[in-house]
Amino acid sequence: MRKALLALVPIAAALAVAASATGAQRSAAAIPGCANAGLTLVKSGQLTVGADNPAFPLWFGGKEKKPWKVSDPYSGQGYESAVAYAVAKQLGFAKGEVHWTYVPFSKSFPPGKKPFDFYITQVSYTPDRAKAVDFSKSYYFVNQAVVGRKAKPIASVHSIAGLKKFRLGAQLGTTSYDYIVKYIQPSSKPLVFDTNDLAVQALKNGQIDGIVVDLPTAFYVTAVQVSDGVIVGRLPTKGTKEHFGMVLQKGSALTVCVNKALDRLWANGTIKKLQQTWLAKAGAPDLK
Repeated sequence: MRKALLALVPIAAALAVAASATGAQRSAAAIPGCANAGLTLVKSGQLTVGADNPAFPLWFGGKEKKPWKVSDPYSGQGYESAVAYAVAKQLGFAKGEVHWTYVPFSKSFPPGKKPFDFYITQVSYTPDRAKAVDFSKSYYFVNQAVVGRKAKPIASVHSIAGLKKFRLGAQLGTTSYDYIVKYIQPSSKPLVFDTNDLAVQALKNGQIDGIVVDLPTAFYVTAVQVSDGVIVGRLPTKGTKEHFGMVLQKGSALTVCVNKALDRLWANGTIKKLQQTWLAKAGAPDLK
C-alpha cells in the first residue's frame, strides 16, 4: 500500500503542475465576483467580443483571415485586440474561449439587444450614446487628426481656422464628424460616409480635401491607404477629454467586471505597455 501511495506522488505532482499552468493561462488572479463561470454571457463559457470589419491596423493586426478583412482580431495583435484579450484573461477566459463577431460600428451603440458581451472598435463615450448602452471605463484617450494629401493647399494649414475653407469628411456617427461640425465649422457642409474606407476613397478621388479620424487611424491612412497622404495636424481636445470605451448591453452585469479588469490593467502598466507596443508613432504637428 505504501509503495502504491509513493508511486502516486509523482502523478499527483504532475497533475498539480498541469492544473497550475492551466490556471495561469486563464487568469493570473481572479477578480472577486467576476469568475468566468458566474458571468451572464451571450453564450455560456465563451466571451463574445464584437468588432467592425474590416479590422484596421493599428487597432487590429495579423494576416487577413476570413471572414475578417485587412487584419484578424483573433491574432491578439493590434491595440484593441490585445486589450480585449488582456481583459478576457482578467475575467478568467483562455484565449481559445474568446469569440469575435462582426457588428458594424454604427450598430454597436443604438438601443436594442446586443449579439456581443462587449464591443471594441474605437467607440467614443458620449452621454447620448450612454443612454442606450453601457460604456466601460477608458482604454484609450483620443486626439482627432486631419488627413489630407501632399502638394494640396490643405497640407500647408497650421490652424483650425485655416481648415474652414476646405471640404472635409468623416465616417457616419463618429465623434470625428461631430468635431468638424462643432469646432471646425467649415464654410461648406462636411460629407459623411458609411465607412471610413469610403471617406478615404473620397479623399483619393478629390471629392473632399481632408478627412478627420483619430490619430492612430491617421497614421494608418497615410502609411497604407493614401500614397500621398499627410497628417495635416492633430486637433486639440475640446470640451470633455474624449475616450474610447468598450460597449456593453445597457444594464449588463458584466460592465462592473470589465471596469475592474481595466482598472487592473491601468494599474499594473499593461495598458501603457500595449500602447507603446501597438500605437507608438512619430508625433504629428498640432493645429492651434
